[in-house]
Amino acid sequence: MKLVGIVGSNAEFSYNRLLLQFIAKHFKKLVDVEVLDIKDVPMFNQSDDQTDSEVIQLLNSKIVEADGVIIATPEYNHSIPSALQSVLEWLSFNIHPLDGKPVMIVGASYDVQGSSRSQLHLRQVLDAPGINAVVMPGNEFLLGEVQQAFDEDNNLKDQQTTQFLESCLKQFIRFINVVNVLQSPDGMKDVSDTEDLYATGSIDTTIEGVDKSADDWVEQASDKTQAVEGDTYVKLDRGILTVDQINHFLNSMPAELTYADSNNQFLYYNRKFGAEDMLAPRRPEQVGSPLAECHPERVYSGVSWVIQQLRNGKEDVVRTHVPTHGPDKFVVHSYQAIRDQGDQYIGINEYVQDIQPIIDWYLEQTGQQLTGGGVDAVSGATTKVDTVSGATVKDS
Repeated sequence: MKLVGIVGSNAEFSYNRLLLQFIAKHFKKLVDVEVLDIKDVPMFNQSDDQTDSEVIQLLNSKIVEADGVIIATPEYNHSIPSALQSVLEWLSFNIHPLDGKPVMIVGASYDVQGSSRSQLHLRQVLDAPGINAVVMPGNEFLLGEVQQAFDEDNNLKDQQTTQFLESCLKQFIRFINVVNVLQSPDGMKDVSDTEDLYATGSIDTTIEGVDKSADDWVEQASDKTQAVEGDTYVKLDRGILTVDQINHFLNSMPAELTYADSNNQFLYYNRKFGAEDMLAPRRPEQVGSPLAECHPERVYSGVSWVIQQLRNGKEDVVRTHVPTHGPDKFVVHSYQAIRDQGDQYIGINEYVQDIQPIIDWYLEQTGQQLTGGGVDAVSGATTKVDTVSGATVKDS
């Protein structure tokens, strides 16, 4: 699970930074925590909008990409530091990455009470309509007399304190999973057990006798079936291509393609880039695996819901915008039902693409503009806001 930890102080030295760094180091087998500083974030000034600055956009993108956020706050004058307040104002002015995001609050202070009053104030701030974070109730971690809490290696000295911190993190992980279910589309939480995501069954095209989880499933399955390759010709519906030509053709597609069959086994992806350069990373050794092994457990209900919409014919395609690739991209995941000539469901074609270049090209060709509402100054058409994606759409 990917979390970001926000240091609530802009001081050069901060015990709250040490606390987050300890969490990231000591509990790395439990969660993946990236610690983010706010030292370079300018003070909030709505007359000098810095939303698009690199430092604020970095915070924005990291929060959007994360499953949850941990904020570590000191206590100044019974409240949170002005630097942290300023950051939260930037993150609720023109961008809203904390909207619906699970948040856990921790804090360290010289006082024996830890940061209890600043944590209470921070909860109120995070609950404001412009921020609208989902803050985990209870499980407050208050590290008092912090100047005595760490050893020379910046580890917490007290074992019971470390154990309590671990219990809080585990509660937060469960809290994130609950929030994901509550924010799922209607009915999603009701179908998590209806799909065999571990592909324990078989269908006519299942290659028996090969371990679906094997890293070399493609090679084993190819040997088992004596699959053709190279310059061997394949007759298609309306064409004859060699296997090499089919590979080149699919790899040239302006989208990342993935095929999973009706037994929920991942069978193919067009390997045009390495995983580190993909919008939706895939690895060669994943091919052949059940879908359960290709997704974290926390999203099983969502995966099952999408498959059910396609399998039952409720939808032919399900699309979702994934805003985790920065402000210069608009990445869309499309899940297209694959059906045979008898209209029977035989799998999913997932294609992932950044449609921003297409949008830019369309606007350049037509001379139109996207606006945030009101009147399009070029075409004169009125607009309204799509409340899901935030993009504007034309009134008919």
